[in-house]
Amino acid sequence: MAWLTWSLSRVNNVPIYEYTCESCGKRFDYLARTLADRPEKCPDCGAETLKKAFSTFAAKSDSPAMPCANAASCGHAHGPGCGCCCHG
Repeated sequence: MAWLTWSLSRVNNVPIYEYTCESCGKRFDYLARTLADRPEKCPDCGAETLKKAFSTFAAKSDSPAMPCANAASCGHAHGPGCGCCCHG
């Protein structure tokens, strides 16, 4: 049963890659079903000259936010992972 739970949790972890068309400049997301899976052509112009783009990611934490010690003097809106000057 543990294997089934693990495998079902993996279903939602399919990677989404970003690609840029070198012909028209369109940037788009592509849902890869395998590691070797890649788009065949640009969804806008149909060109096959695609380059994998460098993309950023987001992370989620289940830990509670720590209060900012300098919130009153800093002037930023604070929250979990705000990345402001107070959280160095």
